[in-house]
Amino acid sequence: MGTRHRLFDPSRLRLLPVAERAHDLNFTLASCPAKNAPTPTANVRPALQAVAERLIAAKRDGAARVLMMGAHVLRSGMQPYLIDMLRQGFISQIAVNGACLIHDFELALLGATTESVARYIKDGQFGLWTETGRINDIVARGNAEGLGLGESLGREIAGGSYPHKDLSLVAAAYELGVPVTAHISIGQDIIHQHPNFDGAAYGAASQRDFLIYAAGLERLEGGVVMNFGSAVMAPEVYLKALAMVRNVAAQEGREIRHFTSLVCDLHDLPEDTRAEAPRGSAAYYFRPWKTMLARTVADGGESFYCRARHDESVPELWTALTKA
Repeated sequence: MGTRHRLFDPSRLRLLPVAERAHDLNFTLASCPAKNAPTPTANVRPALQAVAERLIAAKRDGAARVLMMGAHVLRSGMQPYLIDMLRQGFISQIAVNGACLIHDFELALLGATTESVARYIKDGQFGLWTETGRINDIVARGNAEGLGLGESLGREIAGGSYPHKDLSLVAAAYELGVPVTAHISIGQDIIHQHPNFDGAAYGAASQRDFLIYAAGLERLEGGVVMNFGSAVMAPEVYLKALAMVRNVAAQEGREIRHFTSLVCDLHDLPEDTRAEAPRGSAAYYFRPWKTMLARTVADGGESFYCRARHDESVPELWTALTKA
C-alpha cells in the first residue's frame, strides 16, 4: 500500500548543461589558494599549536585523528593544506556533509563551483545542472558494490578523467586509503532534486558511511576530533557515534574519555568553553559548543576553540604540524 498523497514528479524538471551556469568560484585561477603550494604562516594561535601537538602524539600512538568539516572549508581553497596533512598521516578519517561532495566533484571536473542562489532560484533553475547529477549515478553504482558515499566518489575521481583532480580531497583520501564519510539529509543537497536521485541507494550508502565513521571512533582514546565550520552535521554525527563506541568499550572494560576536541568557527564564545551556555540563550543552541567543547570531554578529555576563518585556521594548523 502506497502513500495517499500526491508526489512531485521530478521527470518534469528541465536540466541545463553546467556550461550555461555562472560560477561564483573559479579555482583554476593561479591567485586562488587551492592552486598554490601550502605556505607557512607567520604566527599560530595557541589553541592550534596545542592541537598540533596532540595530533603528533595521536599519530605516534595510532589513535584516531578525525577531521569533520562543512563545505566552506573547500570553498576557501584549503585543499593543498588538507591533502598534505593527509599525506603526513595527521588525518586518519574525514567526515563531511553532502555539499562537500558536490563542491569536490565540481572542482575536479570543472575547476569551478558554486552558483548564485539569488540568481537561479528566481526561475527555478537552482541546482538543476546535468553534469552535477552524474554524482547520483556514481553513488548508485558504488552502493551496489557495497561502498559508502565518500568512497564511491573518491574512487570515481581518482580513476576517472577529471581535469582538476589535484583539487579533489576525496580522491586524495581514496588513494591514501583514508575513509571519507558523508552524512546526508535527503532534500538538503541540489543533487537530491534530480530525476536520477535514488533515495534508497543514498540512504544505504550514508548508513554505511556512518558505521565506517563510528568504527574509526573506536580508536579515539588518546586521539583528536576536529570540527571546522559544521554547526549541525559534525556535532550530531559525532555525538551518536561516540555513544555507540563508548557503549561497546564499557562492555569490554575499556574507556574512551581521554581525547582532544577542536572547534574552529566564527562564533564569539567565552574564553572558558568547558562550561555550557545558559539554557534558553541563543548560544546554548550552538551544538559544537555544548557537544564537542563541553559535554563529551567533561570526564577526562580536553577541548579547544579557535575563532578564525578557515583560510586562517587551516594554514596555521598545518604550519604548527610542519614546524614540529
